[in-house]
Amino acid sequence: MVAPVFEDVDPASDCDCPGCAHRRRVSPSWPPGRFGGPPAARSALVVAAVASAAVGAGHPAAALAAAHAPARPGVPHLRTDGDTPPTPQGAKTPLHGPGGKGDKPADPANPPPTTRTEIINRAKTWVAAQVPYSMTEYWSDGYRQDCSGYVSMAWNLGSNEWTGSLGQYGVKISKEELQPGDMLLFHNPDNPEKGSHVVLFGGWTDYTHTYYTAYEQTPPHARRQSTPYAYWTNSAKYVPYRYKGVTAAADGAKQDATPASARTTRTPFPGKAYFGPGADNKYVTQLGRMLVARGAGPYYTREPGPRWSEADRRATQAFQLAQGWTGTDANGLPGPRTWQLLTTGKGKDITPGAAGAPASHGVAGYPGRNLFRPGADNKDVTRLAQQLIKKGFGRFYPHGADSRWDEADRRAVEAFQRAQGWRGGAADGYPGPETWRRLFS
Repeated sequence: MVAPVFEDVDPASDCDCPGCAHRRRVSPSWPPGRFGGPPAARSALVVAAVASAAVGAGHPAAALAAAHAPARPGVPHLRTDGDTPPTPQGAKTPLHGPGGKGDKPADPANPPPTTRTEIINRAKTWVAAQVPYSMTEYWSDGYRQDCSGYVSMAWNLGSNEWTGSLGQYGVKISKEELQPGDMLLFHNPDNPEKGSHVVLFGGWTDYTHTYYTAYEQTPPHARRQSTPYAYWTNSAKYVPYRYKGVTAAADGAKQDATPASARTTRTPFPGKAYFGPGADNKYVTQLGRMLVARGAGPYYTREPGPRWSEADRRATQAFQLAQGWTGTDANGLPGPRTWQLLTTGKGKDITPGAAGAPASHGVAGYPGRNLFRPGADNKDVTRLAQQLIKKGFGRFYPHGADSRWDEADRRAVEAFQRAQGWRGGAADGYPGPETWRRLFS
C-alpha cells in the first residue's frame, strides 16, 4: 500500500480552530519586527540574508533593489492610543504609522472625491504587487498592510482607519445597490479581534448575485477572488457601504450616495403592451432582473434579457402568487400593481420551494443548486439538514440542523448520495434534483 502524500502547511496565525488556538496559548510569543519569530525562523532569515548578499556580490546595489518589489513596507506599528480597542487590523493611525507625516485625514462628512475606476485601480496595485499582509507594517504609500488599511488606501482617505471607523466615510446601501468600489464591512464591537473584516466589492460574477469579485487584504497577501455573498464566514453580519465621495467618471460630478430605497424617483410602469409573447425591449430585462432580486433566480437558466420568455411569465406569476393574488391577478403578466411592488422593493419575496416554484428535472419544490454552497444561509439548508437527520444521517449534526451551509451539510449529503450507490461526481456532497427527490419522496 502506497502511503498518501500530504503537504505540510503551517496554519495562518489567526486561525480560530481549537488546535491553532491551543498552540498559540502554549507556544512562546515572539515580538514582531524584521527578525521576530521562533529561533528556527530567525536562523532561516539570517541564512537567506547571507545567501542573498553572496549572490549580489560585485553588483551595484541599485540593481539589487530593482529586482525586488516596487515598494517596500514601512516601519513596525507600535500602539500608543489606549482608547481604541485592539483589532486584527490595527488601530486608527496617520499615514506611515504613529508619528508618521502624511496628508491631513479626510473629513468623514465630506471626504475627497474619487471615481469607481480609480478605487478599483488602486486596489489592483496592491494585488499586482502582492503586498504581504501585516497588522503592524505600512506599505510605501503609508497605508497599513491589513484589511482596513487596504480599503483606506483604495478610498484614498489619507489616514489608516479600522473597521470601527470606516463606516463613517460611507452610507449604508442594500445588496441590490452594490457597485464596484463599494465595501462590505463586518465590525464586531463586542470582540473586535474576532471576525472583524472588510472587503471591496468588484462586481457580480453572475446574474444570480450569489458570488462577487472581492478585493481584500488577507494572509498571505492582497488578492482578488470570487467570493460567496456576503463572505465565507459571518456572512449575515456584513453590511454594504457606498463611499460618500464617489463621483461620476465623465465630469467629476458627485454622485448621489443616498440608497435607492430611500429615493422617491423610479421607473414608471411602461404599459402592458411591453410584456408578453413577442415582446422584446429593455423593460423585459428590467422586470427579469427585479424578479431575480426578489427570489426568482431558479426560474432563469440564463441572465434575464429583452426577449419575453416562459421563464419571465413563470417568475412573474410566482411573485404574484407570493402576494396572495389569484385568478387573473396572478396570470404571469405584470400590471401596474406588480410593477409598483417590484420597483419600490415592497411586497413579499418569492419563497423557494413554495407552491408554483419551478420543478427542475420534474422535481417539484427543488429550490436550485445555487442555494447550497459555501456562504449560503437560508431556510432550505435547514430543510435539507432536517430531512437528512430523519433519513438516518444525524451523526453529521451533533448540534442539530441550522440555516448556514457548512462542511457538515456537505458530508451528510455525500453520505446520502453514496448510500444510493453513486460515486465520483454524482456523490459530490451538493444536492441536485435527483438527490432532492429521493430525500423528500
